[in-house]
Amino acid sequence: MALKAVHVSDVPNLDQFADNAELALSSTQFFKGVTDHGGEEGKCGYEFSKFTVMGHRGCGMNMVQSSVPRMEFLKENSILSFNAAAKLPIDFIEFDVQVTEDGCPVIFHDGFILTQDKVGKPLFRRTKDGNIFEWKVENDDPLCTLQEAFEKVENSIGFNIELKLDDQVAYTEEQLTRVLQAILQVVNECANNRPIIFSSFQPDAALLIRKLQTTYPVFFLTNGGSKIYIDIRRNSLDEAIKVCLTGGLQGIVSELRAIFRNPGAVTRIKDSKLSLVTYGQLNNFPEVVYVQHRMGVDGVIVDLVEEVTEAISDWIRLAEDRGEEGQKQVKTNPGFLQQQLSLPLLLPPELLHT
Repeated sequence: MALKAVHVSDVPNLDQFADNAELALSSTQFFKGVTDHGGEEGKCGYEFSKFTVMGHRGCGMNMVQSSVPRMEFLKENSILSFNAAAKLPIDFIEFDVQVTEDGCPVIFHDGFILTQDKVGKPLFRRTKDGNIFEWKVENDDPLCTLQEAFEKVENSIGFNIELKLDDQVAYTEEQLTRVLQAILQVVNECANNRPIIFSSFQPDAALLIRKLQTTYPVFFLTNGGSKIYIDIRRNSLDEAIKVCLTGGLQGIVSELRAIFRNPGAVTRIKDSKLSLVTYGQLNNFPEVVYVQHRMGVDGVIVDLVEEVTEAISDWIRLAEDRGEEGQKQVKTNPGFLQQQLSLPLLLPPELLHT
């Protein structure tokens, strides 16, 4: 099968995909917003008012050849998926933004667009083991630009905008500035009162967008050492804390396994007056989400949005029946993980160690 691979940043303009719908880069909530408790630079407290659930790429990412039907139900990073998530009791959706060669911010996760060089041009995806499959979902929808998301997605839902950059590229400050200013232009023109968070795995991008604007909080994304990079700032939670404190960032978004391997980091993060959100497949287990809430984690990014929010609703009702304050954030207690729940006995080992 002959495939054509185009790096997203090399796409000259959106018009070349305009005729192709498959390729075109075109309730009462119980979580209620965020509160900014600004402080001096390097100590910028930013607190979510309640434990917060964020929809990963909208209503959940797609996994080709997945055994979980929900992972192939709605096209990820699409208006359809974003608005489906907005109907659920969550405050934010998370999505990836890249900038094309002509300076248009588009919402797309993968670094390369894989298509067949033929009429129709269906999209393909490469799995971690290198296999390539056609990207099929039950409910397809065109991918979209950042501007379209602002214009077409329910305004009550917040955007966690991940600044997606290529790990294989050594960006100059000039290159980063061009990318970030293109994104900021759309945000400044379209955001209105929508809650916005910026996040990035690229330390320099996170630090630079904080310098370019102070209106919206910036979170540093890290896998906490699950993968080792040349840039040591990406290799541990302690390095992530340093990045945030030196650059005046507001929080950390960590791969969950890093927190479970090092639960004491939660205390260090909270003592640094930083917010903590997690991501990863483990967040699709409601019991794991509950443990994090008890540990003091501020929020989670999940794929199975409906299932997790339903479980949280059940916890709230149970707490109310007991006369408790169901949404009150408990004191950070990293020891709770070992004391109350033996995760290795409950979860598939590959999820903890891969």
